[in-house]
Amino acid sequence: MNERLKPKIRKHSNLFSESKKVAVSILSVLLIFAFVNTLFYPSFYSDSGSVQRNLVDSREKLDFPRKSHKTRVYMYDLPTNFTYGVIEQHRIARGGEKSDNVTGLNYPGHQHMHEWYLFSDLTRPEIERVGSPIVRVFDPVEADVFYVSAFSSLSLIVNSGRPRSGSGYSDEDMQESLVSWLENQEWWRRNNGRDHVIVAGNPNALKRVMDRVKNAVLLVADFGRLRADQGSLVKDVIIPYSHRIDAYEGELGVEKRNTFLFFMGNHYRKDGSKVRDLLFKLLEKEDDVVIKHESQLRGNMRAAKQGRHTSKFCLHPPGDTPSACRLFDSIASLCVPVIVSDGIELPFEDVIDYRKFSVFLRSDSALKPGFLVKRLRKVKQEKILKYQKAMKEVRRYFDYAHPNGTVNEIWRQVTQKVPLIKLMINREKRMIKRESNEGQCSCLCSNQTGIIHGV
Repeated sequence: MNERLKPKIRKHSNLFSESKKVAVSILSVLLIFAFVNTLFYPSFYSDSGSVQRNLVDSREKLDFPRKSHKTRVYMYDLPTNFTYGVIEQHRIARGGEKSDNVTGLNYPGHQHMHEWYLFSDLTRPEIERVGSPIVRVFDPVEADVFYVSAFSSLSLIVNSGRPRSGSGYSDEDMQESLVSWLENQEWWRRNNGRDHVIVAGNPNALKRVMDRVKNAVLLVADFGRLRADQGSLVKDVIIPYSHRIDAYEGELGVEKRNTFLFFMGNHYRKDGSKVRDLLFKLLEKEDDVVIKHESQLRGNMRAAKQGRHTSKFCLHPPGDTPSACRLFDSIASLCVPVIVSDGIELPFEDVIDYRKFSVFLRSDSALKPGFLVKRLRKVKQEKILKYQKAMKEVRRYFDYAHPNGTVNEIWRQVTQKVPLIKLMINREKRMIKRESNEGQCSCLCSNQTGIIHGV
């Protein structure tokens, strides 16, 4: 029996040996094939993404847009009466004299300086614009978007608190002249202004002519003064106010913040006066809560800085519109914002979660006696410290002077609008004219639901 089994065992061993030889042979052939191809066709094996790269290259040959190129911005060379001339008029209205060289005048500081920072960014050498998502082009044929650099917010306050007859300057005349100039430009007429970018930071800026420029990408602080067919989160960009006080550079913590809640501002505002007035009456008698009326300390930025730098929480009620500069002053001060403004829109929410460093309260809840202070006193010191760390991480987004701050972020937001701009231009050219009362998909308003989040 054992003798009969032996030949079978030898046969199985031979089969295994033969299989091993075949496998070795196949492996040898494959190795030789790989060596020869690598030697004579090295580009085929240069990297694992070669096939994908070849597909991308072939798409580029077909003139598909590249994802990597910077957005090309053409800035109009506007007549100086829309830029430096406005600075001069602001100066004259305050007793100054006409200048022989208006381009040497300094832009006056105020809370809507975004137009100056954007203008300055595009006028400096390209080598200094480190990290910018855009590049300035000087041939309009090359442009993705066109920037209109008019100082519309400064124009609005040239005669602020002064009779028009004092300087003879009219903001309304400036608005009309600007739009008339634009409507005479070939590039504006080509696409009805859809590929243009206009800054109108002050809620009342360009109000008289808004219907004539509403197709453009508007850079605005909020939509408080705009109709749903004029401004939207889809088409436009929410931008921060320029903060008016120095950033807090001290240590994080609450040890040196002896004031519990701080606010300094005008008591009465046009649209937000009801909420402000009621909040002030509720809070003025609370312990370690400081409410200062700005009319008593007008222009005293040191008082505002001191108050915010030494407070744990800073109140943000609505002003003339849902937003106000004090929110960004608070973030710069690492003073936790307490936002009581139901309709507020906030800048750069695709990259910033404001809940990580702010307290949001519904107006109807905040106006209940004792509710607001009681709610804030429940916030532990560890939570305040966490809020402060989060603010410190994001506050460059609200700093117009930061080399990679607000200006770069605004341009990034504009860049994100370019595909929509091209879609709307192409769509508009092929569509049959519709009835004027039909909705426009390019003008979706920010909060049609009426839903208000917060405590």
